[in-house]
Amino acid sequence: MVIPPFAIARLPHIEFGDGAFDRLPDVIRGYGKRVLLVTGGSSLDAAPQWPPFVNALQRHGIDWQRVRVRGEPSPELVDAIVADHTGGGTEVVVGIGGGSVLDAAKAVAGLLTCGNSVMDHLEGVGPERPYVGPPLPFIAVPTTAGTGSEATKNAVLSKQGRDGFKKSFRDEQLVAAVAIVDPAFLATCPAALIAANGMDALTQLMESYLSTRANPLTDALALSGIEAARDSLMACYQGGAKQTAARRGMAYASMLSGITLAQTGLGSVHGLASPLGAFFPIPHGVVCGTLVAAATRINIEALRQRDADNPALTKYARLGALLASHDVGTDEHAHEALLKVLEQWTEQLHLQRLSAYGVADTDLKHIVEHSRGSSMKTNPIVLTDAEIGQIVRMRL
Repeated sequence: MVIPPFAIARLPHIEFGDGAFDRLPDVIRGYGKRVLLVTGGSSLDAAPQWPPFVNALQRHGIDWQRVRVRGEPSPELVDAIVADHTGGGTEVVVGIGGGSVLDAAKAVAGLLTCGNSVMDHLEGVGPERPYVGPPLPFIAVPTTAGTGSEATKNAVLSKQGRDGFKKSFRDEQLVAAVAIVDPAFLATCPAALIAANGMDALTQLMESYLSTRANPLTDALALSGIEAARDSLMACYQGGAKQTAARRGMAYASMLSGITLAQTGLGSVHGLASPLGAFFPIPHGVVCGTLVAAATRINIEALRQRDADNPALTKYARLGALLASHDVGTDEHAHEALLKVLEQWTEQLHLQRLSAYGVADTDLKHIVEHSRGSSMKTNPIVLTDAEIGQIVRMRL
């Protein structure tokens, strides 16, 4: 086996497992006694973990303030939180919630020490000034299984509308100091959220594995995560006797998707997710889940037509064998098995088409024009505008 040179960027210290959240007060104390909690709107208040956590903060003598993030965070929201809490003596920032909450908390932790606008650093929309830092210590606690934001160095921020954007504040210093991944939080996630987030995690794992920047270590992690998603996503979505094990599997798959994407980049699905999420009110997980089968089909067809010796075709075949869980024969048969599984899951998980969110055929040109960001650059083949448009059209 030939091992090419590769590099692995910084990762957080990870605490994984049922009950890991119980250790959070002790972890916070390791960084100070004044904490800013960034959470979602209200779902955390109803979680069984919340009252014991608040009591533990009081016992530890931890002074805490809380801000809530409802929906995907905007630059204006981040700047407002930073303005409200700069100079307040915050020693550590803790994000408890889904990917949007963690992204907002990550950006806030990065800016509280300097107080400038996040627009100074957003890729592709501002002056893109280098981030100097240092950030405040950031502790990430995901309560959903999808984005893997607890393991990444970027905070994704959005401005909605036809002239909107979805861009990253990205720097290795923003990586969480500690990630606490407790699968028990998934017990309170509604089925629709499990479906969309689970397909987001699967898509991130697949695109990391197929990325032009993939390496043997990220491949091993991605395949492990894909296997976990294969065995856990439907069980987690449907409920039943295997729920506890399924929640662990999806929390693990999501975490690995964040680790791998941070090292390798992504692909065409996430290239399209950026403009679609900016121009239309579509949750990120829904975009990924509804597009992944179509994007996989177009990528495979383009590779066969223009780059038949590309190793990505062998990787697609391996994914087909892995997800189908049986002998699929030739690479071509494995490709078809992969597409069949992805298309079946898209339907079984009831992922809506893009037209349900107002996307029309007349929007394709505008979407395609804004799809060639950083994610599209690591797709296994450069797609034409027509091919990118076809991915979207297949899910209108």
